[in-house]
Amino acid sequence: MKLNQQNLGALPTAIDVPAYALERRRQGIAHIGVGGFHRAHQAVYTEALFNAGLDSLDWGICGIGLRPEDRAVRDALAAQDYLYSLVQLSDAPNNPVRVVGAVGAMLLAEESAQAVIDTLADPAIRIVSLTITEGGYCLDDSSGEFNAELAPIQHDIAHPEAPVSVFGFLLAALAKRRDQGLPGFTLMSCDNLPHNGAVARKALLAFAERVNPALAVWIAEQVSFPNAMVDRITPMTSVAHKAELSRRHGLEDAWPVVCEPFMQWVLEDNFINGRPAWERVGVQFTDDVTPYEAMKIKLLNGSHLALTYLGVLRGHRFVHQTMADPLFVAYVREFMDQDVTPQLAPVPGIDLEAYKVQLIERFSNRAIADQLERVCSDGSSKLPKFILPTLERLIEEGRPLDRVALVVAAWALHLKGVDEQGQGFAVVDPRADYCQGLVADEAQLVERVLGAREILGTQVQHPAFVAAFERSLRSLRQRGVEGTLAALVGARR
Repeated sequence: MKLNQQNLGALPTAIDVPAYALERRRQGIAHIGVGGFHRAHQAVYTEALFNAGLDSLDWGICGIGLRPEDRAVRDALAAQDYLYSLVQLSDAPNNPVRVVGAVGAMLLAEESAQAVIDTLADPAIRIVSLTITEGGYCLDDSSGEFNAELAPIQHDIAHPEAPVSVFGFLLAALAKRRDQGLPGFTLMSCDNLPHNGAVARKALLAFAERVNPALAVWIAEQVSFPNAMVDRITPMTSVAHKAELSRRHGLEDAWPVVCEPFMQWVLEDNFINGRPAWERVGVQFTDDVTPYEAMKIKLLNGSHLALTYLGVLRGHRFVHQTMADPLFVAYVREFMDQDVTPQLAPVPGIDLEAYKVQLIERFSNRAIADQLERVCSDGSSKLPKFILPTLERLIEEGRPLDRVALVVAAWALHLKGVDEQGQGFAVVDPRADYCQGLVADEAQLVERVLGAREILGTQVQHPAFVAAFERSLRSLRQRGVEGTLAALVGARR
């Protein structure tokens, strides 16, 4: 049975469907970057509110796609009245399936840039949320400053009336709001970035100051930028996922979402123009998200990277495959316990030991089959945010650097695109050509990788880290991943 609004009433009773009248849903949120994570996280919290009758239906979501590849998502969703199924994957015998209706429309910039601007400027839209990836904020990783030299940004500075970048669209919409005497909106980042709201604010204001300084002043007063910590492992939807949904439930969904049962959202209560009552469905509001951010980014995201490049080199393709190897488990647990945990401040309401045990269980979830390709993608943006802060503290405190150096060394060898079995794989990164050029010449690999300041900054040139990096490279080449981990874990026991 094809998923659409007409067929909702005929779906199997095992599938939960919206408990509210879809025709009463109205748009109050515009979300830029409608991918799997948004549909498994923010949209699900909003759906839970609607289903429980705990808030008005004024917070429906209008998706916005600014990239050509967003057309496939839009077309798939539009053909089924923007409904989609969410499947939680675990080792439980019956994984729950839910149809989500919180996303009611999706616009494409390539079809009508003006329609996107008009929607963002509509006074009904009080929150604009973002999942545009770590690299989407146009900040230089080495300096932390806005990179105005990027081609889309240069285009939008010269042609603010015909934007192509996310910041160009936001600025055009905010200019229209100001000119019409309308209030601003809350710009809510849902990306995995430390202080993601502050990052969004810095990027948007830096762009605005180059285009219209007076508008930048207005934005600083009329737009709020809450920081948030978001968490839910959401692998890429595969053909097998769609086929299993059809086999088990007789449901034809062009683009379902699969995810783990766990989800978390810690959010600063900094909304300038109202917000949904998300706290009634599990969102934790706080005055300071910093300790939660540090915990998640350093422990979960950092550990993910510690596993992923080594796993790919070893020949694995899924996260749970790495966790089936006791050497990987021992390594990542030592990384968590000895390198990261001593750097963390107390996290209100969180038992860090229990959190780490839970992370190991989540990484080991075979049913979710989280792809290493997904986790290691965009490494040139993820390493500076998820690994380098830990490295910097280790250097400052004079602590051992071998485990964190191994992450960077594995990333460098991963850029060659060949694993230990001689099997090739794709290097997924917007800067893939540049990054692969760093490792093209074996004789200059160390110098070129550690000299890539725009990615790795300057701390990697500390003599102790250079020595640890060279040891890791040498060990990976001579002993392979298994031998390297055995020596490293054994040396610490």
